[in-house]
Amino acid sequence: MNNDFLERLIYWLKITVFAAFVVLIVRGFIFIPMTIEGNSMEKTLHQEDHIIYEKFSNIERFDIILFRASDGTVMVKRVIGLPGEHVAYYNDELLINNKKVAEPYLDEVKLNHLANHYTTNFDSKEILGKDNLSEDGYFVLGDNRRVSKDSRSFGEVTADQIIGRARMIYYPLKDIKLL
Repeated sequence: MNNDFLERLIYWLKITVFAAFVVLIVRGFIFIPMTIEGNSMEKTLHQEDHIIYEKFSNIERFDIILFRASDGTVMVKRVIGLPGEHVAYYNDELLINNKKVAEPYLDEVKLNHLANHYTTNFDSKEILGKDNLSEDGYFVLGDNRRVSKDSRSFGEVTADQIIGRARMIYYPLKDIKLL
């Protein structure tokens, strides 16, 4: 009887250690939690939202990414321009390589906004001092365009600055959603 108990204990100990190992790997390298600070992504992400991000997928237009700014802070913004592109904003319309691109995630905000323009006019050529983004450069904007510190103020974000892609809000429970 003692031997049987010891075998079961060892069996459950092995399962527990393996499960803890898997959880540490998943949490540390695949789906990583983070808390949002600031309001530059308002309507999409709020102060104190808890999100999960991952490090392994390719970055596409309108993805929400986390990156390390030049001062070392971690920022969360939306990708607007991809490597090699020219980005401009005129009369509240996004232009990528001089073609209009819809931003459906801003439709509600723009309808409720009292000012004429939600996003101020800009041209990435003026901001970057060159026609297009670098081959590893991304142009990022916060969804709360009026208060966001983004590529309009610090330029492009390079691929080596990107930490990961936001995938989900998991807390508060009323705000759970995939991003």
